[in-house]
Amino acid sequence: MTPRVDTIVKVGGALLGTAGALDSVVRALDSAVARGVSIAVVPGGGPFAHAVRDVDASLGIGEETAHWMAILAMDQHALLLASRTPHARVVEHPAEVTGALVHGRLPVLAPYRWLRARDPLPHSWDVTSDSIAAWVAGELEVRRLVLVKPIVAERSTLVDAYFERAVPNGMSVVIADAEGLTEALRAT
Repeated sequence: MTPRVDTIVKVGGALLGTAGALDSVVRALDSAVARGVSIAVVPGGGPFAHAVRDVDASLGIGEETAHWMAILAMDQHALLLASRTPHARVVEHPAEVTGALVHGRLPVLAPYRWLRARDPLPHSWDVTSDSIAAWVAGELEVRRLVLVKPIVAERSTLVDAYFERAVPNGMSVVIADAEGLTEALRAT
């Protein structure tokens, strides 16, 4: 039987600004994989995307260019996460997600190539890695999405403006901080 992803974990790039948060996330992911939880990771853009926002603000590069540069920022974070997470493998397409799972690896999505081929989302700052993670979860027919963010607050203030339109009907969405990720993945 071909393994499939049960849960997408979107690891917010803002966690990189919180001391110890990345290490907590890595431990939680490693523990979940060791328990046999079938997850795939979608990274946020974090400081890499903030650099794109700064360039856009100062040079006015436009929504189209900023959109693709911000997605490339997610690829950078994918490389960072995979380098820090035992048994992780950077993947770029849906078939590679399955391939990673078959080999007992944790798929960490670098989404640029997949999104470039499909181009499913609006090109604006209303769409961030939150909406991209929801879209990926829908494409992979995953019924659960865990958004890992530095601070857990009201859901509407934590997600981007497009998020509610990107979440497939019936998908369970959990928002957790780095320390709460282990518990969120136990419920999987």
